[in-house]
Parts: sequence; structure tokens; C-alpha cells
Amino acid sequence: MWLRDRAGTEPTTARSPLRARRVLSLVALVLGVAAAVFFVTRAMSTGEDVWKWEAAVAAAVAVIAAADLVVLRRHRAGRSGGQDRDQQ
Repeated sequence: MWLRDRAGTEPTTARSPLRARRVLSLVALVLGVAAAVFFVTRAMSTGEDVWKWEAAVAAAVAVIAAADLVVLRRHRAGRSGGQDRDQQ
């Protein structure tokens, strides 16, 4: 594989994509919640099933984004000297 033949200063100049991932998860969370609320109100006013499915998809996006933010928070706490999992 091409990753095994690394030659250079990757470890010293590498940048973590965690900040970008956190920003994207926050955006997905906000938009997912807003879209779910919009689609639920639309489903209640029209009574069409398509809006219920749209609300379910938007809510799923929001839940996945929230779970990703939890994972990122736990990862950050572990890196910054948080309590070791073996000691819990």
C-alpha cells in the first residue's frame, strides 16, 4: 500500500482533522434539527406521509451528528490527560 512507503516529515507536520470534523458535525446537528422541525410541522399541516419520512431522515442525521460530537469529546478528553479507562 502507498501509506507504508511514507518518507518525510508527516508526524511532525501532520495536522489533525478533528477540528474540521467537529465543525461539520455541529453544522449537521443544527441543520438536521432545524430540518426535522420544519418537516414535522409540514407533515402536521398537510398530513402527507412524505414529510414524515423527510423528518425521520433529518432526525437521523441530527442523531448521528450528536453521536459523533460525543465521540469527539471523549477522544479529546482522553488525549488531554483525562482519566485512563483502565482505572474507571
